[in-house]
Amino acid sequence: MPRVREVDVFRLVLPYGRRPESILVKLTDHGGMAGWGEVVHPDPQVWSTLEERLAEILIGVDWETPHDLPELGTAADMACWDLATRMTGVPLAHALGGTRTSLMATVRLPAVRSLQSAVDGVNRFVGAGYAHVTVEIHPGWDVEPLRAIRAAYPALAITVDARRAYTEIGQLESLAGYDLSGIERPCDDLDLSAELQSRLSIPVVVEARSLADLDEAVAARAGRALMLRPSLFGSLAAVKTAHDRARRAGWDISCADGRGTGLARAATVAVAALPGCTLPSDVTEPPRNAQIVEPPVGASGGVVAVPLTQPGLGHTVDEERVRRMARDSFALR
Repeated sequence: MPRVREVDVFRLVLPYGRRPESILVKLTDHGGMAGWGEVVHPDPQVWSTLEERLAEILIGVDWETPHDLPELGTAADMACWDLATRMTGVPLAHALGGTRTSLMATVRLPAVRSLQSAVDGVNRFVGAGYAHVTVEIHPGWDVEPLRAIRAAYPALAITVDARRAYTEIGQLESLAGYDLSGIERPCDDLDLSAELQSRLSIPVVVEARSLADLDEAVAARAGRALMLRPSLFGSLAAVKTAHDRARRAGWDISCADGRGTGLARAATVAVAALPGCTLPSDVTEPPRNAQIVEPPVGASGGVVAVPLTQPGLGHTVDEERVRRMARDSFALR
């Protein structure tokens, strides 16, 4: 039975891109076992909420599973799951109901400046062993890059991510002629998304930000697949519920989430091991200079192994590196 004796919280600014922020939570029980969690791109109030609430909810409180606790937010909830499953010697993927031993990974190709750059980017990914790519598109950058990529790689599995940028579906419908595996996040309008799905044989992939959003999308027949981002649901129990509801509706599922330090990705890998997650998932590695876990989270030959021989998240945290990278921290005892 976990009984947390101390909580450590760290704020990190990550060394890549636009230097996103990440908050890490470490829970230590009275026997010295530790569990870790992460939230990437946190809301501004997360830091103060953790500082104000975690002590009274967790320190000195007996609990069997994270289901016994009130809502804690993504990072603390993940840390509770990691701690509980480490103490019972069970991999997190198994505790959630995962059955997969490995995952097919996709890798995202952002919009770039030229068609040649797009083809070169795909070439690098294919050379690294990826059999599936997700191409980000927007009005004015859709038909031409797809034509160029498909001409260079006739057999490559390609999904497009429209990032809700479209208000008309005619252009998206025409993209299906490039032998796509799916169209992610076509628009904000569920009725428009449903109309697009009614015209296509390939799945429209809907991103739901809550269980209510998912229920609404399923009722509207807005797609046939779910993009499942664990960080949007606040708890892994809610993520599992979303998976179960989408699966009952006959939807396929793809997992994706922020890159972070590797902890958030490790949890996404555990979720992607669930039986309904049949589509390639965006669980490729964060930049190596940001990772604080061993072994690093990442793909080999386009495949991500699910860590099933180690309990919890299945990775060891380099706490010394965390403390070196931290811009701010606090401890609760």
